[in-house]
Amino acid sequence: MNPRIFGVVKIKPEVIHQVVVSLQSMSRNVVASTKTRGEIRGGGRKPWQQKGTGRARAGSSRSPLWRGGGITFGPRSNRNFVKILPKKLKMAALFMVLSDKAREEKIYCIDDLKIEAGKTKDLVKILKGLSGKLSKFGPKTLFVIGHKDEMLLRAAKNLQNVRVTAGMSLNILDILTADNVVIMKDAFPIIEKTYLKAKKV
Repeated sequence: MNPRIFGVVKIKPEVIHQVVVSLQSMSRNVVASTKTRGEIRGGGRKPWQQKGTGRARAGSSRSPLWRGGGITFGPRSNRNFVKILPKKLKMAALFMVLSDKAREEKIYCIDDLKIEAGKTKDLVKILKGLSGKLSKFGPKTLFVIGHKDEMLLRAAKNLQNVRVTAGMSLNILDILTADNVVIMKDAFPIIEKTYLKAKKV
C-alpha cells in the first residue's frame, strides 16, 4: 500500500470534520417550503375601502399579518446548503481516514472475489468466513473494486450492511461508517492514479 495514501502519520480531526459536514450538507434533502403572499391563492380583492371605516388600511387578505396569509422569511425549497472545500483539503481528509483505518488493521486486500450467479447467500458465506478468521472483522463492510463486477453488485444489493464502490469514487462517509474496508488488488493502482494527481499533502 502506498504510504502517501495509507500511511499518513498526522491525523487532523478538524479537517475530516469539515469534509464530513460538507458532504452531509450537499446530500441534504430540503423538504420544508413556505409560500409568500404572492403564491397563496386569492386575496386579489381589497378587503375594505381605504378610508372611512375606522380600521387599519388593508390591501390583501393574504398579507403575512393575517391568518391564512403568506409567510415572511420562511424556509424555501430552493435553499442552498452546499459548502465548497478545496480539492487539496478533501484529498488530505481522505488519506487521513484511510491511514487511520489501516492503522487499526481494518483494511483488507483480496486478490479476487468470485461470486457465481450473483447470489447473496454466497457473499454472506464469504463474509461469515472472514469474520470467523479475522477478530477485528465487523458487520459493516465496504468493498472497493477496480473494475465493475456485476455479480458482486447484484449479491450485495440485498445486504444492508454491505456497500460496493469503485476505486475512483471513494467517499469519506462510506469509509468512516464501515467496520471493514475490503480493497481488491486491482483497485490499488486505480486509487493511486486517481487521488495522487493532486499536489502532495
